[in-house]
Amino acid sequence: YVGENKEFARQYLSGELEVELTPQGTLAERMRAGGAGIGAFFTPTGVGTAVAEGGLPWRYHPDGSIAMASSPKEVRSFHGREMVLEESIVADVALVRCAVADRHGNLRFNKSAQNFNPAVAMSGRLTIVEAERVVEAGEIAPDDVHVPGVFVDRVVELTPEQASRKQIEKATTTPRPEGN
Repeated sequence: YVGENKEFARQYLSGELEVELTPQGTLAERMRAGGAGIGAFFTPTGVGTAVAEGGLPWRYHPDGSIAMASSPKEVRSFHGREMVLEESIVADVALVRCAVADRHGNLRFNKSAQNFNPAVAMSGRLTIVEAERVVEAGEIAPDDVHVPGVFVDRVVELTPEQASRKQIEKATTTPRPEGN
C-alpha cells in the first residue's frame, strides 16, 4: 500500500524502489502459506487482470518508463473456475508488534492486530517481536495464544512510553452531532 506516504511514492516512481503490488487478501494468504511451508496455491483473485496477465510495474526508470514489470502467472481451472497460481512468501526477517508475549515467544494480539500479524510472524525465517508487555511462561492462557513460540526468535519488551506511542495510527472518526 503506497497510500499517503509521499516519500515512499517518490522513491517508487523515481525507480529507487522495487514494489510488487498484490491484492490484500492474496498477500495475507501468501504469508500464511509461507509460514505453513506451502510453496504456492491457486486463488481466483486476479484472474483476467494484470495480476495474472503480467505487466504490473514493479520498478520505474527515473524518466517514468517501466524498468521492470510482473511476468504472467499460471492460470488453471478448478471445478469450472479459473484460478491464478501465487507463490508463498517467506521473509528473511519478520518484524511484529504484539500486546503480550511470554518468555517463550507465545504471542497474543489485540483487536485488528490479529488480522495480519500472525501470518507475518509465521512467515519470517527470523521473527523479532516487540511486545507491549512480557509475562512469564504459562501466564497466557493456551486459548489466547495467537502465535506459538516456535515461530518467534526474539522478543523485545517495550517501555510503557514506547508501548503507548503508535505514530502510524490515524484517527478517522466523524464527530458526533451536538446533543448525542
